[in-house]
Amino acid sequence: MKLGAFSMSLSVKDLSASKLFYEKLGFQVFAGDMDKNYLIMKNGNALIGLFQGMFENNILTFNPGWDENANTLESFTNVRDIQAHLKKQDISFHTEVKENTSGPGSFVISDPDGNTILVDQHI
Repeated sequence: MKLGAFSMSLSVKDLSASKLFYEKLGFQVFAGDMDKNYLIMKNGNALIGLFQGMFENNILTFNPGWDENANTLESFTNVRDIQAHLKKQDISFHTEVKENTSGPGSFVISDPDGNTILVDQHI
C-alpha cells in the first residue's frame, strides 16, 4: 500500500509569523495563498502545511498519487483501496470517501492517541 506524499498540516494562530519562522528553518513557500489563510512550505523532501483558522489540531496528511513535488505518480494505491484495506483491519473512520466513485477523494481516521490522519487524493 502506497500512501503518497507525506506532510504535517499545522493549525497556526498567525500565518505570517509561522511563515517567517519556518523560512528561518530553511523552508520555502511551495504552494498556497496567504489571502486564503494557508501555505504549503518545503525544505528538501519535507513538507509542512500552515493553516490559519481551518481546523483545530495538527494533522498527519498523506496524498496518494503525488510525490513530494505534487507530481503525479505512475503507480499508486487509490484512496478507495486504502480505505477498503483499513476497514478490513477494523480501523474506525471519522469521514469516508464514497466507494463507487473515482478521482479525488479523502477520508479521516485517528491513531490510538487521537492524532488525526487525513488521506487526501487530489487526482
